[in-house]
Amino acid sequence: MSAPTSPRQQPLGSPFGAGSTASEVLAGHDLTGRTVLVTGGYAGIGTAITRALTDAGARVLAPARRPEVARDALAGCDGVEIGTLDLADQGSVAGYVAGLVADGVRLDAVINNAGIMALPETRTPQGWEMQLATNHLGHFALTVGMWSLLADGARVVSVSSAGHYYSPIRWDDPWFEDGYDKWLAYGQSKTANALFAVEADRRGRGRGIRAFSVHPGAILTTLGRHLTADDVAALLEPDEHGNVAIPEFKSPEQGAATAVWAAVSPLLADRGGEYLVDCDVAPLAAVDEAGGSDSSGVKPYAVDRTEAARLWEWSEQVTGVTTAGAG
Repeated sequence: MSAPTSPRQQPLGSPFGAGSTASEVLAGHDLTGRTVLVTGGYAGIGTAITRALTDAGARVLAPARRPEVARDALAGCDGVEIGTLDLADQGSVAGYVAGLVADGVRLDAVINNAGIMALPETRTPQGWEMQLATNHLGHFALTVGMWSLLADGARVVSVSSAGHYYSPIRWDDPWFEDGYDKWLAYGQSKTANALFAVEADRRGRGRGIRAFSVHPGAILTTLGRHLTADDVAALLEPDEHGNVAIPEFKSPEQGAATAVWAAVSPLLADRGGEYLVDCDVAPLAAVDEAGGSDSSGVKPYAVDRTEAARLWEWSEQVTGVTTAGAG
């Protein structure tokens, strides 16, 4: 029998749902002595993730591109250590990882939460398209670079999005050299986030390291700072059936719940590589007769094992970051 092409993607019947908060998910969990790294842990749902984890006793590493902003946002939050990290700068990523290695940090979970969305065409000094460079390649270099620091049984959580519906990986033009589209670029980066979890889980499961991707839901945060008035109007404009692209918004605390659930839930102990929504495993997206699909599911191309392995190898080549411990 041939190996399955994707993770199971079968809902578990979780006791939590769309309205659950991160604090509710963590009720009864004592994370004293655990260390969790959260990128973007000082803005939007990241702040809610960080506060919920520290309230449960965890030590949280919250690297930030603007450490002074992070310190203000997390003032009064005990158990947080703020470092300097710019995910769009591979040198900054390498420097941050080197510091963790030197300090002998041991990580029980990593939540790759930071991200940018739908910004005007912007490129890194290497010429990389900024959304793929930040959302995927920055997190790839960070996680793979510190793979040896992950404890056996650690969880790696990659914050993806229903935005992955916009685009698979554009192997023929990943950098948009033939014309830029901000939504296709965002979609590609979110597909990459989901595929990263699939391959990270395959490579880590020998040590009990399990990886998941999550769609947090629609939340009004600074992630949408690049959206124009026309962008917002399009998201709120009903289609011919009276449905809108975003039927309702979650609070940041609700948006943080699925990532936290992925990091701690015992229901996921024998699962991995899957895409999660509303504190449960999402089904594969069902396609209707008109060719549309339900955004509560995951597109098959975003959890395809072959695509995931190809993306990992490509990311190693592009960033130059690799480790025998991740193979």
